[in-house]
Amino acid sequence: MKYSFVSDNLISMSESLSVFSSQLKSQGVREDAIFFSRLAGCELMTNAIRHGSAEATFEGEILSDRIRITVTSADGSFAISATLPDLLSESGRGLYIVKSVCIGEIERNGKALTVYIKK
Repeated sequence: MKYSFVSDNLISMSESLSVFSSQLKSQGVREDAIFFSRLAGCELMTNAIRHGSAEATFEGEILSDRIRITVTSADGSFAISATLPDLLSESGRGLYIVKSVCIGEIERNGKALTVYIKK
């Protein structure tokens, strides 16, 4: 199963991620994997939308043993620090959280970031 969408705002992004979560559930994916997939997708899309000057594309796919999520920023802008920020900071924890719930490292491929969630 593959699912993709394009968004330039957080409201439509959230609605589209809800559809993706429903599709994962209909495919029998575990609840924790659905939660982590939505969390990772939300953080990556938010990062691309807030730090970029245009829209971002989300692509999610169920593989045999994992879920692949790729977010592409139209202009390649991401705040890619994956270190833990100051605990009192109001933002900056997104990629640290993504890295914590994914298998392996966050992969950067040109204008895209790809992560994998254990299925």
